Amino acid sequence: MGKLRITGKDLRSIGFPEGRCVQIAINDLPNRFKKVSHYAVLDLLKPVVENPFDFLEDERFAVTAAALIEQHQYDLKKSATRHAEVSEELLNKLRSLRNENVKGLNEEKVDYPLYGKEFIEQGAINQMEIAVRLPVTVAGALMPDAHQGYGLPIGGVLATENAVIPYGVGVDIGCRMCLSIYDLPAGLVSDQKDHLKTILDKNTLFGAGQEFKNNKDHEVLDNKAFNENPLLKSLQMKAAKQLGSSGSGNHFVEFGIVEITDPNNEFKIPVGNYLSALSHSGSRGLGATIANHYTKVAMQKCVLPQDAKHLAWLDLNTQEGQEYWIAMNLAGDYASACHHRIHEKMAEALGEHPIAVIENHHNFAWKETWNGKEVITHRKGATPAGKNVLGIIPGSMTAPGFIVRGKGNETSINSASHGAGRRLSRTQAEKSITRPELNKLLTDEGITLIGGGLDENPRAYKDIRDVMKAQTDLVEVLGLFYPKIVKMDT
Repeated sequence: MGKLRITGKDLRSIGFPEGRCVQIAINDLPNRFKKVSHYAVLDLLKPVVENPFDFLEDERFAVTAAALIEQHQYDLKKSATRHAEVSEELLNKLRSLRNENVKGLNEEKVDYPLYGKEFIEQGAINQMEIAVRLPVTVAGALMPDAHQGYGLPIGGVLATENAVIPYGVGVDIGCRMCLSIYDLPAGLVSDQKDHLKTILDKNTLFGAGQEFKNNKDHEVLDNKAFNENPLLKSLQMKAAKQLGSSGSGNHFVEFGIVEITDPNNEFKIPVGNYLSALSHSGSRGLGATIANHYTKVAMQKCVLPQDAKHLAWLDLNTQEGQEYWIAMNLAGDYASACHHRIHEKMAEALGEHPIAVIENHHNFAWKETWNGKEVITHRKGATPAGKNVLGIIPGSMTAPGFIVRGKGNETSINSASHGAGRRLSRTQAEKSITRPELNKLLTDEGITLIGGGLDENPRAYKDIRDVMKAQTDLVEVLGLFYPKIVKMDT
């Protein structure tokens, strides 16, 4: 596939206004997307046109989003000049009508625990302080890997009463971990490194908009929700083509070594080291489109103050609330199916069936009982850690992940961290290391990397062992996963 070519006609067809923003996007986008068709990029641009403020920190679209905002502001100023004759009385009436729909925040916040407070940036705490003042909030908690996001911080847990917050779940609905453990010697990661690299190359696909040319059917694609919701129906074909693929950013599929340390593990696997495969990705374009659509709906239905606008919720007694709930669960099932397809292909290539498979969501909302009351628990970058619930908490390219068993701590709303958590933003991370420095670091650690950007280098992340020490009340460790051959988006 050659260099990305997008025309002004293409951009205007998806809602770009006339003006300088069109040329800025034409010049910038080819630098952000390689090996991606212009049709796929146009699909990704649609939510940017609708809500450019939401994409100012997305490296792929930041320049285009800023240009769109600047164009809108310029057009508004021109419009205001042309229509200066509009009476102050009419403007006041419009403001009054808008204010009638604005929902305020509670004066008193719900108290919440912070695990590993010394590792959490102030921006994430500030966002949590707003979330626990929502009228629908019942409880909250902040995990030790927390960092600032949109609305609810990454690593934030929020329990609400009969309300679901699309941005409390996040854009990558159902993003999850999946681990397959094989009854094969750990030494294969070095003895058969080239063969394992080939398996990764042939059986995985990464990148925004990437699709398989030929794909098998899967029962998740027959879910009746596709036929009951026009939005989902429009996404069904794309979902079929992306099933079993992974996104960009911090998504990965890797071979490594699992060290089982607890002899009383649920799988009755003897203590020792085993070849294993670990994947991290979510619901692809399906989940992102659902998230952006229903976030827009929520923000129209539930107008909040500016600093809380991304926490707009949908009442589960409304049609829109039920639509999102069904769509979110479909996206979660789809994310799980993507991992299963990846692991099935890997197992077939290895000629082995795994002796254990462990998986868990970490961007989702659940109906749960907390302190004897039914709540909607949002875990945006947090791992379910109910009593005896199993999960995986990854580290980084060079740091181990942890296989954990939940302790069912209600103070944390039965949750734990979903990883080490970012220490540096993507822009900061890219500037923190050069490609030769990263290559040397990986070589010294015995890691083989296929793809992967500088923004995902190990220095971008907190120390996973510090994070785990901060949540010993939440989970117990059954074993560790050491990455050895890592594949990510290029």
